[in-house]
Amino acid sequence: MRLYSTNNKNNIVDLKTAVLNAFPKDKGLFMPCQIDKLDPRFLSNLNQYSLIDIAYIVSQNIIGDYIPESDLYKIVYRAINFPAPVHMHDAGISTLELFHGPSMAFKDFGARFMAELMSYFLRHDDRETTILVATSGDTGGAVAAGFHNVPGINVIILYPSGKVSPLQEKQLTTWGDNIRAIEVDGVFDDCQSLVKEAFLDNSLHEKYTFSSANSINIARLIPQSFYYFEAYKQVMDLGKDIVFSVPSGNFGNLTAGLLAYTMGLPIHQFLAATNINDTVPSYLSNGHYEAKPSVATISNAMDVGAPSNFTRMKHLFGNDSSTWNNMKNIVSGYTYNDSKTKIAMQEILKKYDYVADPHGAIGYLACKDYMLTQNKNNLHCIYLETAHPGKFSATVESTIDQKLKLPLRLSEFLSKDKKAYTCSKQYKAFKELLMTI
Repeated sequence: MRLYSTNNKNNIVDLKTAVLNAFPKDKGLFMPCQIDKLDPRFLSNLNQYSLIDIAYIVSQNIIGDYIPESDLYKIVYRAINFPAPVHMHDAGISTLELFHGPSMAFKDFGARFMAELMSYFLRHDDRETTILVATSGDTGGAVAAGFHNVPGINVIILYPSGKVSPLQEKQLTTWGDNIRAIEVDGVFDDCQSLVKEAFLDNSLHEKYTFSSANSINIARLIPQSFYYFEAYKQVMDLGKDIVFSVPSGNFGNLTAGLLAYTMGLPIHQFLAATNINDTVPSYLSNGHYEAKPSVATISNAMDVGAPSNFTRMKHLFGNDSSTWNNMKNIVSGYTYNDSKTKIAMQEILKKYDYVADPHGAIGYLACKDYMLTQNKNNLHCIYLETAHPGKFSATVESTIDQKLKLPLRLSEFLSKDKKAYTCSKQYKAFKELLMTI
């Protein structure tokens, strides 16, 4: 498998280099040089395959023979060992539950696959690798769970102070061992900028061998494509055109869906559903991309004003004068404020007896609004429920006026002690901290 940098198509590397280095020195992002279509017979018979089998076939289609078949199957088998069920609301709307992994968020798919892939690539390497990752909420917890006590790998998680839920913070800061957390006095975009600057700082390379676990790492995107196939499999017998509504922040999740689409999965439409951080919906509306300072909302994992993966989205649609027209034909943008999000959570509970988290509620709203403008009889819309509602218990409970029972995988964190370094959003202070920990 060969990958190029989005800033220089002549900067071509192999998969190991792309996974372990994650961020090209030219500040681009790695993309596959070739994305092959899957066998139509496989796609038309998806309902005959298990999730693990789907994950293996899809990953092999992207990776090719770069990793031997038996080794790749072991990577998939160890990483993707939890379900991704579709929960039907009615004939027109359902939700894909992506919270059945260890950290109870969709990031488990990417984090666990990446941990197995990195372990495979580093099995003969004597030098330790440091995963440097910024999180707006769920990425950090999934990465911590995926990499905890993995030999040869240390993890440093940056998160914005006061901008993640209390339970998310516990999932970031209570692991110890090879997992360390840094609480940054800023927003997610500041954390992301610090990570990118550290990657490009040659003076740090004597102390650290860096890699990233953010969705800038191609190893995150490959496994996130798996569950689009898995969801499609579960509804294909409806005989309808399938729409995916994707709650979006850094847009890795939607980019992974577009990767599945590029491989031939017959998705009718994608809905880019955001909170008021509407950088991409604005672009889809007017063709003008303008990164903005992020604004805090109750759907905090989506509080991103400069989504990194927008660059990959452009490349999947040609990255030329036709990009906007090509993209808006398959991706529609929707944006909602906190008030509408809360009303949606209440509506989902009343109408379907289902508790959604704030991110999933935004996906539901986009489904609902899109279906109102279309022939609903021919469509089925799946919104992604990206995290267990218990991760946002204070917001959810006050909104629906109902007490949640937390799963043990979440409640066990509440009694653990937070351990985190603190840092300003200035790179100089961050670098000084890195040199001492």
